Amino acid sequence: MDDLPADSKTHLQWTNVGLGLSFVLFDAALSRVLGLGVGGSLLTAAIRCVVQLAVVATILQRVFATDSMLAVAGIALLLNFMGTFETVANKCTRRYRHMFFAVLGAMLLSTIPVSILGIRFAMNIQPFWKPEQYSTLPSILVLSQLLTSAPVPIVGMLCGSTISNIAVSVNYFLKELDENRDKTETYLAFGASRIEACMPVAKEALRLALTPTINQMSVLGIIAIPGMMTGAILGGSSVQQAARLQMVIMFMISSASTLSCIITTVFAFVIVLDREHRIRQDRIDTRIHAVWRARDWVVRSVVYAVKSACWHVWGKVRKEKREDEGEEDGLPDE
Repeated sequence: MDDLPADSKTHLQWTNVGLGLSFVLFDAALSRVLGLGVGGSLLTAAIRCVVQLAVVATILQRVFATDSMLAVAGIALLLNFMGTFETVANKCTRRYRHMFFAVLGAMLLSTIPVSILGIRFAMNIQPFWKPEQYSTLPSILVLSQLLTSAPVPIVGMLCGSTISNIAVSVNYFLKELDENRDKTETYLAFGASRIEACMPVAKEALRLALTPTINQMSVLGIIAIPGMMTGAILGGSSVQQAARLQMVIMFMISSASTLSCIITTVFAFVIVLDREHRIRQDRIDTRIHAVWRARDWVVRSVVYAVKSACWHVWGKVRKEKREDEGEEDGLPDE
């Protein structure tokens, strides 16, 4: 009884999405009542989720229809680029010089090779950028249809996982070197090299970053049923094949997360600590990202321009009104 009947497939409408959104609205209302201050963030994240997934679904539908390797590669690069921007601009409270390019390189060097090797060898899909039907496994036909143009959803899952891991590792590493640098500087003062002095901090940063992935992998199947497996089952796939697919994907996620965290931490180490074994605090930026500073400047400029225009118009109207009143007062009585 591995195969589900064909009529058990789920077809969701926007009304179903609205009903699901009611859970977020309930959380936002509860946050308002309790004064938690996260209601606005919940609503903003929910709106972003709806808009972004709707746009991505439209784009991916067109990409899948083109049946082009270049289109799939372009979407994969775009996902990495957007993931890099999200990591650097929104998730990291501290940044180091040239961090955008370092994170972009780390994500490309982790998600692209892992996805290609995993799809080609672990999933046995040829060509790796376009899955075929499994002729020897009829029960997985629906699952292979769900994974049409497999690199795109898989790279998306890898990017989504690496974003959180990179943010945790970089934030912790830079925070220790910025706020709690005394211990590291003591090691350096007693003759330790920059590698020896920063190795404990780097190890702890990587441990913290990879702990959620390890915990997630350890509870799969016993406590949690992952979303990919659930979606495959709801789509009518074999339960056994969906479970095996989820195993492969989790192993790929853990590998990509580990590689990306190590690469970004190494970049942070090389940039923040120079060859003279000094901590360069001038290379750590604690301000909000330049994009948001530019946005705030534009908003302030627009608000100032609108206020100035309104005051100018209001002053002109008042002046004309006073002139009209003066002309009426100067008229001779009949």
